[in-house]
Amino acid sequence: MKTVAILTGGGDCPGLNAVIRGVVRSAVGQHKWRVVGIEDGFDGLLHGLCYRELDLKSVRGILQLGGTLLGTSNHGNPLHYPVIENGETHWLDVSDQVVENFNRLGADALIAVGGDGTLKIAQHLYELGMNVVGIPKTIDNDLKATDVTFGYNTAVGVVTEALDRLHTTAESHHRVMVVEVMGRDAGWIALESGIAGGADVILLPEIPYNIERICQAIQKRRESGSRFSIIVAAEGARSRHGQQVVQTMAGDSRSGVERLGGVAQQVADEIRQCQDIQDMEVRTVVLGHLQRGGSPSPFDRILGSRFGVKAVDLIAAGDYGKMVSLRGRNVGSTTLAEAVDSLNLVDPCGELVNAAEKLGIMLGR
Repeated sequence: MKTVAILTGGGDCPGLNAVIRGVVRSAVGQHKWRVVGIEDGFDGLLHGLCYRELDLKSVRGILQLGGTLLGTSNHGNPLHYPVIENGETHWLDVSDQVVENFNRLGADALIAVGGDGTLKIAQHLYELGMNVVGIPKTIDNDLKATDVTFGYNTAVGVVTEALDRLHTTAESHHRVMVVEVMGRDAGWIALESGIAGGADVILLPEIPYNIERICQAIQKRRESGSRFSIIVAAEGARSRHGQQVVQTMAGDSRSGVERLGGVAQQVADEIRQCQDIQDMEVRTVVLGHLQRGGSPSPFDRILGSRFGVKAVDLIAAGDYGKMVSLRGRNVGSTTLAEAVDSLNLVDPCGELVNAAEKLGIMLGR
């Protein structure tokens, strides 16, 4: 009887519990294997062994729940782990501890569910000899080796609903509303929710914006009788002359990754300086972690379930070093090396961007 371990790393997102359920129902129900859940991402393999047994009863009723019953962490990167010595932080590779604790667990394979960072760790552990299978998870939809990641569909739906609500208050008060959404270096959430939610301006990391053109677009709308505007700004958006806006918060140094945030306020301040529309009121809304929470959409429940089943199939075939992926309508697999080779970014000249501009949406250029 095989023992399969599963962990969820990085930020949480809707659909993680569907994956865990899919793995357990397939591994236990079909193969009679043992499944253990590693708690709090790779932290559960770093600080001793933190895990729980997962059987059919333990995953009952979790399909519709957001988050992850195993917990997660975006700080426990064993390839770049903070260790404090003499009051100074040193970044060390402690992946050998992960391998040691995994071997103590007696597991035959590890399923790592996460985004670009988690899958890079999984690839490194595979190179160290661990039997690893990856499952792509990110609301940013920025993994190139799969057409879409679970969690993304739900996040787009959450943002779209927020834009629907903001339209009524923006129109009532004749305001410019700047809405900041997640996505890091990829503008997929901003672009698709902006189209679905009827945004007037969409700002993407892939297209540096021109604030003068944005102000002209707002003024043109006002002259046509629309005395309000909705601007959707991806957190990684930047002006032609600036850098991405980084948010400094206590504890951020633990991850070693800069936290983006604040572009909505920057854009709002720049709009307030535009001469022709200085009399318009500008407000900002940062949706933040609302995009990660809540019940997953039917699409994400189904995709997460399919990904979980496929991961178990790969383990049954002894096909390690792979990541499950969606291509077209079929779930297959690709190598972890290919999965983390490059990011899936919005094509500034692509069909989706072209369609948005032909719909009259201004993309900052």
